[in-house]
Amino acid sequence: MRQRMGKRAQRKFRLAGHEVEMNVVSLIDIFAILVFYLLVNALAVEILPNPNSLHLPQSQVRAAPKQVPVVVVSKDSILVDNVRVMNTADVAKVDGSFIPQLKSELLRKPLMRVEGADAGAVTRGDVNIMADKEIPYEVLKKVMATCTEARFAKISLSVIEKRDGGGA
Repeated sequence: MRQRMGKRAQRKFRLAGHEVEMNVVSLIDIFAILVFYLLVNALAVEILPNPNSLHLPQSQVRAAPKQVPVVVVSKDSILVDNVRVMNTADVAKVDGSFIPQLKSELLRKPLMRVEGADAGAVTRGDVNIMADKEIPYEVLKKVMATCTEARFAKISLSVIEKRDGGGA
């Protein structure tokens, strides 16, 4: 029996002792698919501009914002999608309820049809306003009125999410 066990052990050692070839083609295919997936999903992330001089108010967030035009109202200037429109100080000098310079910049955004409404109903969709918390309400009111005048259907204000320890 001893001789028989020795032959079996020698046979196993001989079979296990040689190198096994590895097929890397399927591994390369998996990595190619993974890279493609990561590239496609990395481009779908919206990054809102975050000027250092802007201090946003805090609030509790219930849903993530959509990718929409962004109006930034800082202490110094008003920007639409990172394009400077005018000085914030000049808004107080504007007569009327809306700002003509801001409206002309907002009118560059395309119109789209309203779903479920008659054929003539069009809107520019949503707009997101990022305003410093120190901006006077009168200035913010004129910016919102200008967005409404430019046919934006939904106006959202950006805030910093407040961490609330309680539920609900």
